[in-house]
Amino acid sequence: MKSRGLAKFLSVIVLAIIVAYVAFYGVNAGNYSIKPVQDSIRLGLDLRGGVYVLEQAQGNVSQDAMTRAISIIRNRVDALGVSQPLIVQQGSNRIRIEIPGVNDPDQVISYLGQTAQLKFIGPDGKVILTGADVKDSKAVYQTTQAGVQEPVVTLDLNSKGAKAFADATAKFVGKQIAIVLDDKTISAPVVQEQIPDGKAVINGMKDFNEAKNLANLIRGGALPVTLKQVEYSSVGATLGPSALKASEEAGMYGLLIVLLFMIAFYRLPGLIADIALGIYILINFIVYALLHVTLDLPGIAGMLLSIGMAVDANIIIFERMKEEMRAGKSIRASLDAGFRKAFVAVFDSNITTLIAAFVLFFMGAGTVKGFALTLIIGVIASMFTAITVSRFLLKSIVETEFTKNIRVYGA
Repeated sequence: MKSRGLAKFLSVIVLAIIVAYVAFYGVNAGNYSIKPVQDSIRLGLDLRGGVYVLEQAQGNVSQDAMTRAISIIRNRVDALGVSQPLIVQQGSNRIRIEIPGVNDPDQVISYLGQTAQLKFIGPDGKVILTGADVKDSKAVYQTTQAGVQEPVVTLDLNSKGAKAFADATAKFVGKQIAIVLDDKTISAPVVQEQIPDGKAVINGMKDFNEAKNLANLIRGGALPVTLKQVEYSSVGATLGPSALKASEEAGMYGLLIVLLFMIAFYRLPGLIADIALGIYILINFIVYALLHVTLDLPGIAGMLLSIGMAVDANIIIFERMKEEMRAGKSIRASLDAGFRKAFVAVFDSNITTLIAAFVLFFMGAGTVKGFALTLIIGVIASMFTAITVSRFLLKSIVETEFTKNIRVYGA
């Protein structure tokens, strides 16, 4: 019984250390690799610095036109070579663009405002037709001769484009015709046969999303949306690093004080709570990486707030345990009763916080969503570690019959 409890306790510790090492340092094994979690967590503009632009489409625009406009802007931002930009639709006719790490915001804004230039270029380097000759382009599924459904992109050209394309496809059978948007090749299909009617199909798509993106880019080049800048702000390069450093220091000092407080007031259960808190932080960062969370200052505030809530849950449980021990129950009986009696209070307090956080996430905007998201993740993780991990570790320790002195358990 003693050895089994010790083995269970150590197995959790060793497993947590292995997962933490893989999460924070990554691993490479043959063709498989796991990136460190910090490589998958994006930093917001307030931590990295950069440019924020809000563009508004002029006139009455459809959702399809907005989708095409976003595709064009994303293509242009990618061409700037910046990493992890945020480009999302805001409302019915606005596009929010956040570009981190940019030093010349005026150049970026000028670049985003250019009219899209779509060209079909033959292997001889000559332009065959432009976006103005494309009437429509769609992503659809097409059945191959083998009976397999595959995603393709359809092209529908006007009369001028159809004639030019017919001449070009007759000339370049077996060769590639490049589709270039803003001087960047977005596709280079091989001509299988002459296309005389201006209705072409581009196959070889990896999946339907790739076909949909290509169709959006082609249609966007033919029908650009007129965008007007309505808001603009620039975050200084010095604010981000200093804010990040200050937040990291605040988090570390706050966490250290909490760890010491738990050991000082609750002793062995406090040490167990500290271990569970480490696992809680590990779970948070892994979820951030999996969801590609953008971490900004409000997001860090949400994470730090959830750390406090994770400790609160342990304190409620341990206080119940101490009451049971002082009433004369055994340590094992006090442990079971403490978790059972505290469960309702812990569950109710976390559920009410979750309700508030979900309301903020779905009805809020901008950085409020980031705060709500990290708070939601933190509350769910804290419920798991406080109710499950702490209990498992404490029961394992009790099974070892380490001591029967209730003072070691803070009573």
